[in-house]
This record gives sequence, structure tokens and C-alpha cells, in this order.
Amino acid sequence: MTAAGGAVSFTVDPWDPGYGMAFGDELDGGAMAASTAELHLDLEVPAAQWRPLDPDPAPALPGLVLFLDGVRRIDASIWVHGGDPQPGPGIAASYAAGIVACDGAARIADVAVERGLFTAAPDATDLVTRSARYPARLAAGPGADQLSLALQQRLTDAEVQLALAFRARHQAGDDLLVVDGPLRGRTHLDRTVGYVKTHHASYLPAEQAAVVAALRPGQRTPAFTMGTSWRRSSWYLRLPGTAGAPWSGVVRLECSADLPAAAVTALADLTARVLPPLASVPHKDPRAPQNLVPIGGLERELRRRLGDQQLLYRSLRAAAMAGRPPG
Repeated sequence: MTAAGGAVSFTVDPWDPGYGMAFGDELDGGAMAASTAELHLDLEVPAAQWRPLDPDPAPALPGLVLFLDGVRRIDASIWVHGGDPQPGPGIAASYAAGIVACDGAARIADVAVERGLFTAAPDATDLVTRSARYPARLAAGPGADQLSLALQQRLTDAEVQLALAFRARHQAGDDLLVVDGPLRGRTHLDRTVGYVKTHHASYLPAEQAAVVAALRPGQRTPAFTMGTSWRRSSWYLRLPGTAGAPWSGVVRLECSADLPAAAVTALADLTARVLPPLASVPHKDPRAPQNLVPIGGLERELRRRLGDQQLLYRSLRAAAMAGRPPG
């Protein structure tokens, strides 16, 4: 199905977008490579003296805790037919960012929903259907990873702008912003931590990793600095309601590596006091306890706001069949 009637047209790939395109690089099913992160373990406590830490209960808690998250979805895989004899691959995607504000009660404070056609085809124009518009967004290259990265960068930008706009309106000054996921691209935000629920690598040497396994609910490890393709300070925290596996209920927090050690320690203690009461429970969330209650609720609302995927997909196919130009 190719849309005609202009210099640029498009084809909707018939494959389910959840499986990618009908061509492409095969996924590497091998084992995860060992971490090569550079570590500075003495940031808070000398490495040889690592032990589980209870948070300092003295400092006052912030009056407002913000949770920032985003969701993304590929509505269809696209081929862009332009000046190049070879059509260029792309993805038509929907994405949304949102903020939950907690000040005793949790409420969804702000949401932004956007869409885009992500492709490396330089002559691509906006895709317009009866249900939605997908503005053309130029990716660095045509590979599946490059298209996904372009989508992720736009989502990150939307999250940052949402957080900045909310703080500009409310000017709390003492709030804490918890970003669901790594903090990459958002380390410049004040009073902000990244919240990492899953562990794709074990960054710590065996002696310090044993401290993680020994954490009780509400306890954290000492803070340390790590560098991969980017630097940040980090610490591990165990949430309540966990049993069994040594790392069950363990999350990793991170903040800007530019903060002084005392500020990192203060943030680490703050997260160990604020986050455990917000842990989810298994009968309500299959990702319990790591998927915090405010984040789980926000994710459900954001996915609802993305709209009906099948409706959007049918609209894209109809536009192509009708020969409607994409711009």
C-alpha cells in the first residue's frame, strides 16, 4: 500500500510493529557483556568499610515529591518513498510524558502527548491521517536502533520541558523530582534523581555487591560514582515487601556526578525515606515492589492518552491506500 500523488509517498509495513520490520538486523540473543564501568567507591564511605546504611531521619522531608515518566509506542512501521530510488524505513510513533505530584495525596499534574514520523529520509514530510498527524522527525540513520534512539530523544526532551514548565509555575524550591529510568539527558535538572527498576549489569565488585544483598527494607548502600558513556553518582536501595532472591526489591538511584559528596548523601538519605512507603504490592502490580504506586498509575494514564493503536494503524493504512500525500 503506497500513497501517491506527490514527490514523497509512504507505505505501511504490514508486519505488527511490535516485531519490527520485515527485514533488519537479527537481535543478539547472547549473554549480557560484563560491566566496564569506571567506579569510585569511596565517595561516601571507604570501599573497605561499606555496610548497609539507615537514612538520617533528621532533615525535613520535601513538601512536594514529583514523579516524571514517559511512555512510547510504535503505531506502524513505515517506508518513505522520495527522491532516492530505495525507500527509506521509518516508524510512526506516539509518545507521552507526565508528572505526578505528591504532597500527602498523589495527583497527575501535567501530561503532554506527541507523535512523530522518525526516519533518516531527508525529504520526508509529515504524515497526515484522519486520526492524527505525525510530524517528520529526522533520525541520524536508517537502522532500527537509530530510529528508536531518535524517538527516545524526543521523549526525553518532552519530559524535560514538562518538568521545567511545572517547576516554573509552582516554584516550590524544596521539591524532589524522581525520574523513572536513568538520568541520562536530565542531569542538569535540580533536586533530581533517576530511578532504575531493573538491573542489566552488576556494576559493583563482589565485596560491595554483597552489601546490596544484605540490605534490609529501607536501607541503602553508600553512594559511589560510576562512569560508562556518561558519569553519575549512584546508590542502591531495598524496598519493603520483598523476600527470597538476594536482590529482590532492590532499585538503583542516580544523580548528577557534578554534585558535591554531601549533596549526594543528602539525596540518597532522602530517597531512602521517601520512596519505600510508595512501593507497590504484588496483587496490584506484577512489577512490585519496584514499580512505585505513583509511577504505575501515571503509566496507565499515559498509555490511555496515546489513543487506540489499532485505530491509528488503520488510519495510516487508509491514508496510504487512498493515495493521500503525507503532508
